[in-house]
Amino acid sequence: MDAVTLTRPNLALIAALLAAMSLPAQAQDRPDPRPADDAPAAEAPVSGPAPVTFGLAGPFLAARMATVENDFQAAARFFVQAVAHDPDDRFLQDSALVALVSAGEIDRAVALATRIGSEGEPTELSRLIDRAKLVHSGDWTGLLADVGTPTDPDSEADLLAGMLRGWGLLGAGKASEALAEFERLARVEGVAPMVNYHLALARALVGDYEGAESLLADDLTGAHILGFTARAQILAQLERRDEAVAMIEAVPGVEAEPQLLALRDRIKAGQPVTFDVVKTPADGISQVFLTFASALVSSPDPEPLSLIHARLAAWLSPETAEARLMVAQILQERQQFDLAEPEYDALRRMGQMRPAAELARIDTLSRAGRTDEAGKAALSLTAAYPDLAQAWIALGDLLRQQEKFAQAVPAYDKALALLEGAPDDARWFPLYARGIALERSRQFDRAEADFLAAIEIRPNQASLLNYLGYSWIDRNENLDQALDLIKKAVELSPDDGYILDSLAWAYYRLGRYQEAVAPMEKAILTMSQDPLVNDHLGDIYWKVGRYREAEIQWQRALSLDPTETDDVDPDRLRAKLDRGLDAVLAEEAAGAVQTPAPAPQAANN
Repeated sequence: MDAVTLTRPNLALIAALLAAMSLPAQAQDRPDPRPADDAPAAEAPVSGPAPVTFGLAGPFLAARMATVENDFQAAARFFVQAVAHDPDDRFLQDSALVALVSAGEIDRAVALATRIGSEGEPTELSRLIDRAKLVHSGDWTGLLADVGTPTDPDSEADLLAGMLRGWGLLGAGKASEALAEFERLARVEGVAPMVNYHLALARALVGDYEGAESLLADDLTGAHILGFTARAQILAQLERRDEAVAMIEAVPGVEAEPQLLALRDRIKAGQPVTFDVVKTPADGISQVFLTFASALVSSPDPEPLSLIHARLAAWLSPETAEARLMVAQILQERQQFDLAEPEYDALRRMGQMRPAAELARIDTLSRAGRTDEAGKAALSLTAAYPDLAQAWIALGDLLRQQEKFAQAVPAYDKALALLEGAPDDARWFPLYARGIALERSRQFDRAEADFLAAIEIRPNQASLLNYLGYSWIDRNENLDQALDLIKKAVELSPDDGYILDSLAWAYYRLGRYQEAVAPMEKAILTMSQDPLVNDHLGDIYWKVGRYREAEIQWQRALSLDPTETDDVDPDRLRAKLDRGLDAVLAEEAAGAVQTPAPAPQAANN
């Protein structure tokens, strides 16, 4: 279950409705600014805005570059400078608003939106921010005046305004009119589940728990984390605690939702439980923005409005964890880790650390090369949820990827102890990953046992078969069985360069040099930048008498600047180039030199 999925209405419809707003600057097609010297001659007809001057060109170009790189803070700074040069340009105004809100500088965005509205016709985006300001200040009369009355009661184009109107009426103390507005909107085709969710929240807020519960009992309306939470709280108010507990325990993936489990435990223990999914109409409007953000971020081509709506949701209701979480995840996806971290920190302070989100965050940080931050996040997750096996697996993976193999083993030990009795499918990967860590820390007997146990669960996992087969070949053990494993891995993944390299090297170790040539030449086609594969191909060429080609491959491997992490010894390459492979092997045999074998392909989660 996705922790930030809010509703299951027609998300495509909602996204299309919001896309009908005037697009933010990033989505518009505007020519690059020109210096004043390139302006049209005075007598030439001029249409549109005046030519951009040197003073505007610099910040505008810098802002556009920052926008391309999703550097919202820099984009905000430069677009604000651009607006100062040309205060009436609506393109620049909207661009500045997008950047300011995306960067979390909501107060500055509100000030700019207010100025835009006071000096002329507001843009769609400035009007949206103005409405959020009215909600933030509790000016329900002003909000209702701004959204007006529906021009076409049956039109979906009125959806966002209608949602704001419904909550605004509740804020103004007009509960009956508010509920009637939500009921009207629920008749719009395709959006009833989303509207009924908000109608349920509004009913609960005015004390109609029976009406609210009947709406949330519909899976299309309430089958999401906030819906489950709201319904459980409402059932507790109705003294239907057993139903609430049973409902929570039936939630798919509930073991990854500690907040729901904690709520279940409080309900089961008979502790007081209040309805607090929304405490005020402003919280309700925050969830409106959050719902629309969900629709936009789920669209095939997510646009800046998704982050804008999520930011406004968090601004209106800072204690709504789902809003903070969505902001953090959108920023993380756009590689804006420095902006995402304060949101994750806020969630931790609120006691709302979400394991699923944290695991995704750890993976993203690791892929971005921010291993220190990923490690701290993994340690924090294991500390907060010591009984969560996936947290220990994530920690083990990070340590293994940093080649801290001995340190990774205890993390996998803990995970597998927690998974004792779990379905086999949950155990195969940590067994495989621990096997790698054990093999690389020279504990092969334990590693072999893990590999065999993992293969029993996943007999057709190509990389797993390859790893054990290669390890046996390297140790000169179970050679026929090892070759069979690698051959099966090749059948399962015939174009995998790592596995082809293993097959070729298995033939080489078995002295079947001619058979090694074809798979190694195929491997090099996909891994020409890998010094180990080039080194292997050189050795194979040497053994079949293609000496000049062997030297070319060794020289190629050396030119790729091999390091210890590549499992290629540059000095050994130079020795082979100087004296040939036979001489080097003879010297190693005479000196009892044991050349460490390269590792097979590492596991991928």
